[in-house]
Amino acid sequence: MKKTFTLALIVLSFHAFAQKDSLKAYNMARVNTTSHGMEVLGGWGLINLGTGGYLNWGTGTKTVTVTIGDNQVPARVSSVSQELKYFGQMNAVWGGVDFLTALLGYSGTQRLKNKNLSAAEILKQQERIEKIFKINMYLDVVYVGAGVYLKLAGDSRNSVMMKGYGESILMQGGFLLIFDALMYRAEKNNGNKLAHFLEKHPVTFDGRRVGIIFNM
Repeated sequence: MKKTFTLALIVLSFHAFAQKDSLKAYNMARVNTTSHGMEVLGGWGLINLGTGGYLNWGTGTKTVTVTIGDNQVPARVSSVSQELKYFGQMNAVWGGVDFLTALLGYSGTQRLKNKNLSAAEILKQQERIEKIFKINMYLDVVYVGAGVYLKLAGDSRNSVMMKGYGESILMQGGFLLIFDALMYRAEKNNGNKLAHFLEKHPVTFDGRRVGIIFNM
């Protein structure tokens, strides 16, 4: 009887170690999904920083002829419209925020990459990241609505600043809505796989203890 119990404990121990390796694989899958997403967001932020900055500050001027009284005189004006400059200005602001968010998110995710987390900790992290992207989607809808409002208000009031800002916020909100929706779907898929794995493998191991969960 003692030998049988010992053999059973050894089998359970091997199963627990195998489960630990599988849990680490699930954790790595989540980390990789989030990391790749932050890389995309960071790249989008850099693109908007560069193009937005150029449109607002680096486009230079051109010479046009204006009529003053009976005379036509040359004048130097911006080579892009004021509306486009405001559009670029807001894009640069959003680009900076996106890049900083991506940088912080990427570094935070990488810190969890090689940690030996328990099943409960991995599940908690998984639920947390899903919740973040879900909340972000609701915020993105607000951004899109704000962009539409500013654009329409700018058209009715003939305000180039409101139109430029509105078009930028509309574009940025639209991108983020698509981005967050795709990230939520990918993270949710990882979470479903993890939940299914934990349901099929109720043996837990935290590095020191082996335990069995009985479903009553």
